[in-house]
Amino acid sequence: MGLPHPEAQMSFASPLFLWYFLPLLLIAVLVVPRSGRNAVVAVASLLFYASGAGGATVLLLSCIVVNFLAGPRLEPSRWPAERRRQRWLLTGVVGFNLAILLVWKYAGFAAEQLKVLAGWFGGDFPALQLALPIGISFYTFHHISYVVDIYRGERPALRSPVAFATYISMFPQLVAGPIVRYREIADQLPQRRTHRLDDFAAGFPRFAWGLTKKVVIADTLAPMVDACFATPSEDMTFAIAWLGAIGYTMQLYFDFSGYSDMAIGLGRMLGFRLPENFARPYSSVTITEFWRRWHMSLSRWFRDYVYVPLGGNRHGTAKTYRNLLIIFVLTGFWHGAAWTFLIWGLFHGTLLVLERRFGRAAAPADPVARTARRAATFLLVVAGWVFFRAPDVGTALDVLGHMLVPDLGGLTEVVAASVTNQRLFFLLVALVVVLLPAGGGTGPFLESVRTREAYALRAGVLTVGLAYAGLLVATGSFSPFLYYQF
Repeated sequence: MGLPHPEAQMSFASPLFLWYFLPLLLIAVLVVPRSGRNAVVAVASLLFYASGAGGATVLLLSCIVVNFLAGPRLEPSRWPAERRRQRWLLTGVVGFNLAILLVWKYAGFAAEQLKVLAGWFGGDFPALQLALPIGISFYTFHHISYVVDIYRGERPALRSPVAFATYISMFPQLVAGPIVRYREIADQLPQRRTHRLDDFAAGFPRFAWGLTKKVVIADTLAPMVDACFATPSEDMTFAIAWLGAIGYTMQLYFDFSGYSDMAIGLGRMLGFRLPENFARPYSSVTITEFWRRWHMSLSRWFRDYVYVPLGGNRHGTAKTYRNLLIIFVLTGFWHGAAWTFLIWGLFHGTLLVLERRFGRAAAPADPVARTARRAATFLLVVAGWVFFRAPDVGTALDVLGHMLVPDLGGLTEVVAASVTNQRLFFLLVALVVVLLPAGGGTGPFLESVRTREAYALRAGVLTVGLAYAGLLVATGSFSPFLYYQF
């Protein structure tokens, strides 16, 4: 399946966005009357999306129209006959949203598997190449959240198409999250929402922190990680395999959590409170805890709209395990149409089942046992990321095999050349997150805490961090966000 071309996207870390788009949008939001602010955000967001998605913007607009028209017809009725019709309508709208996602994201993968199967019997099957629209996984989940929350009576439908377009297309969260459930933002969408300079003062340091994490750390590590995973099987060594796995573990975290910090900060500057997405996941003592701290908005979405409707943990141990495995198969495939993502999802689902089965889902009280479990959890997460990063299952197994068997081989010339002093320094800096205590993370601390320490950290981020990140952006030393491909 063809992937989008994220380099064409107006990224948060691009000069066009930082020097022109964002300042002009913030000025517009500040000067227009309150009644027109949603329109400004909606139009700007669609322009932002169109800069990378091009013609696929029509697909997004079509989904917006269908879900908006369905919303008022799904508000709970006390009449049984009407409620049955609403159930059928909900099924149809959810099916429509999922069909869009399945066709555009998974049809090419399905065609590839049929082609392989046909080849076994001497036949052939035509290949299908579809360009994956940017952010389709995220806005599909937003649409489903909207119609389901209305059907459940948790929030009323929006009557303003502008307010609805603002929710769905809001550029901070449109292409890579966080996934904002309708119930979390419904009260913020009416035109009575205020926009204060205090929001800008709180949101800008959060945005700057995310930009620093992305550009200074994640992008610096990227060439080294790419060199490790591009190493041919015959040249792979214990050292290269571990360098690539640990490097990617840090790169992915600082890239994706950096994006989330930027999105939350941008949302705050526009007057919206978006949900947190990370809470120091590498401090987790169990895999269960890891999934309470990593990509939290995705975990909450699957819990509310899939796990609980399947029965959750209410119908016995066997069905609880079944539901967990279903959730993580879906989580894996949600990230990408490839066997590597399916294996990654099954890997985590199986670990969660094993933790529950053997009473290991809770962290031990003994400090020594707790430290050992924390180290084991981190190593398991690193092993899982190998499947997430590898281009195919064979490469993933090759890297994992070399990670398990020490050898005397060092780094190839290509990998050694990629390990500059700068990259090694930032890898060591990034690894500090593994040692940090569990907590809400630095982002929320920067945004809302009013202490001497918080003011000092803000000053450091807004001077040293932002200046260095800005310099790297100005020289073109940035790359697309990793989650743009999902």
